[in-house]
Amino acid sequence: MIALSVNLNKIALIRNSREGNFPDVTAHGRTCLDAGAQGITVHPRPDQRHIRPHDVRELAALCRSRHGIEFNIEGNPFAEHQGDYPGLMSLALETQPDQCTLVPDSNDQLTSDHGFNLKLDGPRLVPLIARLKNAGIRVSLFMDPDLEQISLAKDVGADRIELYTGPYAEAAAKQSPELEDIFSAHCAAAEHAHQLGLGVNAGHDLNLVNLPRYRTLPGLQEVSIGHALTVDAIGMGLENAVKAYLNCLAGNK
Repeated sequence: MIALSVNLNKIALIRNSREGNFPDVTAHGRTCLDAGAQGITVHPRPDQRHIRPHDVRELAALCRSRHGIEFNIEGNPFAEHQGDYPGLMSLALETQPDQCTLVPDSNDQLTSDHGFNLKLDGPRLVPLIARLKNAGIRVSLFMDPDLEQISLAKDVGADRIELYTGPYAEAAAKQSPELEDIFSAHCAAAEHAHQLGLGVNAGHDLNLVNLPRYRTLPGLQEVSIGHALTVDAIGMGLENAVKAYLNCLAGNK
């Protein structure tokens, strides 16, 4: 079964547009878990435009209170202390997520839009990955479907990769002739990762239209979905949106 980890960033973004705690991010996380989601994902950034450190702490406690639920923190491992943002590594080591997904996004990026170049970043990542793994945290690296780079992900000590699905989603939306080549590259990347002993996750712009195809990726273990699921929840309700994505991942029509 492919696990669904719901990214709550957009819920936090709405909350942060006003004073107070409405909508309540942790309460919405609870709704997602009650609806059957297998995990919660957050991507705290130094500018705190959406998820804030206190959200990470509260959601970590929520996930720990539920048997078999995974908490996934993602973000830039090189992001340092800024204001009351303690830095990604410090926050992860403090809250002890099940998985930490390391992403090469700069502080001013709108959203994650590329995987690691481990020829450049690999040496800096090695000690950080070791610290996380020594703390019992599974480490996943955000990667493009590049076989050479995925081999390097194994070399630097990652446990899993998360394939960046933005180009796949864009090609699917446009019904681009490049779609088949892109999907074939993702399949080859997944198979290569498995041969190396790496687990395979995926995420970015996956939705109810493009997910039925992508769920057939060889050995796909987990998808992280936030933006599209939050948009769908506006029309169908959060509980129904989570269930719709779970049905999609299960291959139900």
